[in-house]
Amino acid sequence: MIFSSAKGAPYVPTKKKLALEILKEVRFKKNGLFIELGSGDGRIVRTAVKNYHIYGMAIEVNYLLIIWSKFLSRLDGTRDKINFVAKNILNVDLTKADYIYLFLFPALIEKLLPKFDDELKKETIIISHGFQIEKYKKKLIKKVDRNTFPTYYYRF
Repeated sequence: MIFSSAKGAPYVPTKKKLALEILKEVRFKKNGLFIELGSGDGRIVRTAVKNYHIYGMAIEVNYLLIIWSKFLSRLDGTRDKINFVAKNILNVDLTKADYIYLFLFPALIEKLLPKFDDELKKETIIISHGFQIEKYKKKLIKKVDRNTFPTYYYRF
């Protein structure tokens, strides 16, 4: 887990109940592509795929967490609908994303902004748990305050 922290964000698992609360705010279209950047154990992407009939991609720099994610996805029946990728999130193609989820430190989010501007298609939803994306204030469609961290929803 130290490796993930050194690359920009620590592994902090989100409780299942909170994952469901975060995802219920989005109107998912069937067969859409949900990408979780910095996926940890893949909890958010697995929950989205299982509950909303979409496809997923989990991007995580820590290979051990990718192995663990794949194991968990076999247990919960989502393995065939999720592509698990051990890669730096700054080097991933986002052009096919319909939904992007991130729970990352603001400094890492800032590094992603040029990539979002260049690659995201119209109507892509970004779900940023924990931190507002200041540059995208005009794209904000919803903010949900919570006891721990707020969640911000943006539409491109």
